Amino acid sequence: MAVSIAHLGPSGTNAETAALAFSHHLTQSTGQSTLLCPYSNIGQTLRAVAQGDTQMAVVPVENSIEGIVTITLDTLWQFDQLQIQQALVLPIVHALLSRAKNLETIKTVYSHPQALAQCQEWLEKFLPNAQLIANNSTTEALQLLDDDLTIAAIASPRAAQLYNLPMLAHPINDYPGNCTRFWVLSLDSAPSGTHTSLGFSVAANVPGALVKPLQVLAERGINLSRIESRPTKRSLGDYLFFMDFEADLREPSVQAALVELKNYTETLKIFGSYSVKNIQLETLSSQV
Repeated sequence: MAVSIAHLGPSGTNAETAALAFSHHLTQSTGQSTLLCPYSNIGQTLRAVAQGDTQMAVVPVENSIEGIVTITLDTLWQFDQLQIQQALVLPIVHALLSRAKNLETIKTVYSHPQALAQCQEWLEKFLPNAQLIANNSTTEALQLLDDDLTIAAIASPRAAQLYNLPMLAHPINDYPGNCTRFWVLSLDSAPSGTHTSLGFSVAANVPGALVKPLQVLAERGINLSRIESRPTKRSLGDYLFFMDFEADLREPSVQAALVELKNYTETLKIFGSYSVKNIQLETLSSQV
């Protein structure tokens, strides 16, 4: 039976590209066939695996230019039964897709908010008067391009091929090293990993409340690679914290740290240990 993998759709999104990469890896390593299942937003993608509608989900968590994908962290805190199976790092290349004859005729540009932000300088330089409209994904508005020659969309070169749309400009992302980290999530834990992610809350307005959890890791030589804060949505100034560190959950030092962390946190949620895989677009394109 095929392994079902939820991702942000419609077809042609960067999330689908990441899901395809993981799909090929899974098939090569286990022999299992896969079925990709597109959803209209990230929240629905995570809900699908949390409720058992799919077996896995691939969602973006962090971009090298725009930072954290907040909806992913906020939803993961709600569905805390989800476990990270693997992290995927995907190079992101944006193109301007349109049937317009030239840039001067474009009045509106559609895309995902992250894509619009990652191309902000290019848009200000070449399309300073265009209206920017945010969508749930980079490919959501592509069906509109056939009917209106004054609109454009920011999407991947792969999307241009899939939808048979011309690229007026490529690449248009402001930084050439643009990449996004995705998480592969399921209801099962990975057997081992090089990184561990967790989330926690601390008592509000208590001096040193955040310092104590950080000291627990530092004292054991555990390297913290990322920390993010998100509002609890209970009151202003009340935060949740998400952190990644470079160690396996099953190491004795990590187990001891987690026991001590419980003394300094209100709520502690462990999202699992996992490995990090870099995706090569050239290799993937030959497989798709």
